[in-house]
Amino acid sequence: MKPPNVSSVTEFQLLGFQNLLEWQTLLFPIFLFIYFLTVTGNVVIIAVVSEDQQLHSPMYVFLKHLSFLEIWYTSTIVPLLLANLLCHGQAISFPACMMQLYFFVFFGATECFLLAMMAYDRYLAICNPLHYSFLMSPEICTKLVAISWLTGVGTGFLPSLMISKLDFCGPNEINHFFCDLPPLMQLSCSSVFITRMVIFILSIAVLCICFFLTLISYVFIVSTILRIPSASGQMKTFSTCGSHLAVVTIYYGTMISMYVRPNDHLSPEISKIISVFYTVVTPLLNPVIYSLRNQEFKDAVRRVIRKKCGIYGVRLKGSFCVR
Repeated sequence: MKPPNVSSVTEFQLLGFQNLLEWQTLLFPIFLFIYFLTVTGNVVIIAVVSEDQQLHSPMYVFLKHLSFLEIWYTSTIVPLLLANLLCHGQAISFPACMMQLYFFVFFGATECFLLAMMAYDRYLAICNPLHYSFLMSPEICTKLVAISWLTGVGTGFLPSLMISKLDFCGPNEINHFFCDLPPLMQLSCSSVFITRMVIFILSIAVLCICFFLTLISYVFIVSTILRIPSASGQMKTFSTCGSHLAVVTIYYGTMISMYVRPNDHLSPEISKIISVFYTVVTPLLNPVIYSLRNQEFKDAVRRVIRKKCGIYGVRLKGSFCVR
């Protein structure tokens, strides 16, 4: 039962970076530029992987889905963040807030599963190359991708449903730049103990288990790399895997510090800074690490460009001949 004479909150006010008003003029172009690079980089990855036949291996199928995911994941957060920086505060309706929360958890959980699948794929390719084509066939790859997306859909449903069932009597100011779980629970005027515990257990199940599986895969990968007789081969593989592991560690580390904790212990400003890493920074780092540092992908980009330029040249030449 809601308390008498207390109206329910119908919209929230996102305070954003209200303590950094003098920096918001600088933060807006920085975040806008990062968002532009993120979307552009991931669109290029999807286009090149789809166009080049040599990149139709399981590794690049996972990468294409990760890029598609990153576009939507960052687009769930960053446009509203940019509007907040321009207006110094942004109102969002209750249904829109719950929708943003759902898609944030859905895409975030799906990314965790995809990163774990990608680490498993690399483990098979490096540690068990003779059986790789059998253990990671196109059919198995498709099933793993489908499992990642479907599990993410289910993961996002429970937290958003439980938050939407809470009572919000006021105030309606969310001290964050998007509708996140901890600040929403802090605003509720009803008991959040069960909700907090369920989200805590779900966070452990998704974040910690996926991170543990990813870490174990890289441990086996590193142990296999150390047995490579060629020093140049070791350095090349270490460089690639080290970059992957660095991005994964940043993503999981910041997410775990935010959600795998039974009690709030971080200040709102620290929470916002941490949130920037997994909502703005890592979606940009993924295309950089998984593609621009990959020689095979860069060769594919050159092939696609030459192919497109060749087709355009033929068409252009034909048009001149017609004239």
